[in-house]
Amino acid sequence: MADKNFTWVKTHGEITDYLKTKENSQIELIELLKSIGITPFNDKDQPGDQFIELEEIDPFTFFCYIYKYGGRKRLYYLKEIAKKINASIPSDEKGIPSAQAQQVWLFPYKYNRENKEISRLWSFFFKALNNTLVNADFEDVLTIKCVGKTKLTEALFYIDPVRYFPINGPTAQYITKFLNINPKFNSFSEYTSLLNEIRSKTDIPFYELSYVAWEWTDKMKTSLKKSKSYSEQLINFLDQAKTDNLKTKHFDDEYNGTKVKVSFGQGMSARIPWISFLKKPFTTSEGIYPVYLFYKNIDKLVLAYGVSETNKPQIEWKINNPIKIKDHFRDNSLDKPDRYGDSFVFKIYNTNNLPDKDILDSDLNEIIQQYLSINMDGNKKIKAAADFNLSLFHEDCVISGLKYSTKLITRYISSLTTKPFVLLSGLSGSGKTKLAQCFAQWICEEEKQYCIVPVGADWTNREPLLGYVNALDNNEYILPENGALELIIRANKDQDKPYFLILDEMNLSHVERYFADFLSVMESIDNFKLHSDRDNEKSGVPHEFAWPKNFFVVGTVNIDETTYMFSPKVLDRANVIEFRVDETEIESFLMEGKEITSIAKMGAEMGNSFVEIAKNSTNNNDFTQLNLELLNFFKELQKLGAEFGYRTASEIQTLFSKIDLVNPSYSTKENEKIDIAIMQKLLPKLHGSRRKLLKTLNLLAQKCLEKEQNIIFDERGVYKIEEENEIKYSLSFEKIARMYKNAIENGFASYAEA
Repeated sequence: MADKNFTWVKTHGEITDYLKTKENSQIELIELLKSIGITPFNDKDQPGDQFIELEEIDPFTFFCYIYKYGGRKRLYYLKEIAKKINASIPSDEKGIPSAQAQQVWLFPYKYNRENKEISRLWSFFFKALNNTLVNADFEDVLTIKCVGKTKLTEALFYIDPVRYFPINGPTAQYITKFLNINPKFNSFSEYTSLLNEIRSKTDIPFYELSYVAWEWTDKMKTSLKKSKSYSEQLINFLDQAKTDNLKTKHFDDEYNGTKVKVSFGQGMSARIPWISFLKKPFTTSEGIYPVYLFYKNIDKLVLAYGVSETNKPQIEWKINNPIKIKDHFRDNSLDKPDRYGDSFVFKIYNTNNLPDKDILDSDLNEIIQQYLSINMDGNKKIKAAADFNLSLFHEDCVISGLKYSTKLITRYISSLTTKPFVLLSGLSGSGKTKLAQCFAQWICEEEKQYCIVPVGADWTNREPLLGYVNALDNNEYILPENGALELIIRANKDQDKPYFLILDEMNLSHVERYFADFLSVMESIDNFKLHSDRDNEKSGVPHEFAWPKNFFVVGTVNIDETTYMFSPKVLDRANVIEFRVDETEIESFLMEGKEITSIAKMGAEMGNSFVEIAKNSTNNNDFTQLNLELLNFFKELQKLGAEFGYRTASEIQTLFSKIDLVNPSYSTKENEKIDIAIMQKLLPKLHGSRRKLLKTLNLLAQKCLEKEQNIIFDERGVYKIEEENEIKYSLSFEKIARMYKNAIENGFASYAEA
């Protein structure tokens, strides 16, 4: 066993020791879980929808609360628990079974707890640790509602992963196939005999064997999923539904890890033919499942989160903003559905205009993936690392519903580490503030590490950000209510962690006025000077302090008649990133309509590494190609009086290096890095009249091509080139083309667009 793997085993042992002392302090355990962000704890003292706070808990359910989440979150929560009780901090969670998110408890609601269920679970816990369990104890706990044999063996594994082994889906399949062991048992003595048989056939510790079994099962499922398509059968189903043919044997009975049931009706054609995709123990008459429902009378095919009508299912779909079919039909003035109105909408298609087969397959596979994750015995594991990992942030964004490309994220984070002042400009509502906010929340351990401040239209000096000395009491310093000054003070005192000041709509006032101190200190070794008393603090505010290297300022920019343009002084000190939304992105958003969920603290363990990248001033890259390109740009721009200075050249080299540190996959993408540098450091300073800009823009456009060629543009300024595959710097070329068009149409153009 490698030292870096299965570190959670020691942590579990220490948590179990901690739990031994808490039978009479169960509210303390609940509060501990709440304090790290785990929810909910809704109990019921009577049937219905009214909830009360949970006031008692057993040690097994305590562990289940941690493991109802996916790999990233549960490792985070396990670490937070360990910190709170001074236990060993784990670096992995390999092999720990997941708990059902919908059935975390090993006990029923309070109104059904009539026989000291939680006390019996505590007794079982102590006997399991003391090795005094007998068959009667096992049988007794299994009579508690919400406890089954699989769940019980997983619970025993949580508290002692050396002695006990979970018998669940992955492990049962694995020991059957590779150890030739029948995994069935009915009593505690049969379970212990099963454990002894496993030990006799393998030297792998139980905690490692659990992971090996999950990994093998996961690979089998992944292999199965890769070769699957159902769209052809769906089209055949729709065609047959319009006939009187009720036969279904010619349809596949398995798809993507599920059992498929097809129905056109019993004895006569049904008004709503359906296809359900099932996994054990669910059936069409009792359970939940993905289902196609064909409402023939209105030519609508609904891909739904199916809910059985015959018998109410014991488990529920976990869906953000669920919409029942009957509610969707009502809200869209459709006929009231004859049946299945309580199932939930995933996608709705017009059968007279179905999307491409790839889209149909993608939609079906997505809902099946959600379905298979319910009551699964393992989740995809993601290695947690202390080193900064951009791909994990991108992955968490995708999971949470945020639509940002890897390239945009790379540009943003690389820019932050290049210079701690980044401007995000572009279309209103395109996600500028959300990106700044989400990255700050993701990388920070605490909310006090970031601050979002809406800029006021009346800001004319530094006071809204840096405060001022009370004119009536020279010993009092008035701090701004928005928390900006306190944030900078904290950053100075805690320079290993990142701190973010996000200025929303930064150009509602003249930046040069209220932000002058920041612009000055940023470029010098000087300090922010706050008051004249060198020896004492005023209201906790020191006389002066430096701009700490772990302090980052992000400004968002919208361009309209209420805002001000940035001066070259401001633009020269920032990396400017433009946000745009293309047709594919907006189509994807409209189709999915996914609610955005929080990714707060999920990358907090990488905060120190991120700050180290920002502090790293070493530029070891080979700048040969970059320097040649910059020199070419400089010579040509100089002829037009649009050249750049030493600061810009130096910061472009730094940006070049930081991109490689933030996203190593760019180390071989020289042209893409140069393209980013042109877009963020050269183009933002271009603005002016048509007469002033056209020559410069044409020159820059030529420099973005592999070789000089004719750039054709009509009277509207629309760019066309002879060979489109000859564009070397596509990001910059597209921007130049838009600026050229604006100059032609409006007589004026700037980098910032409304």
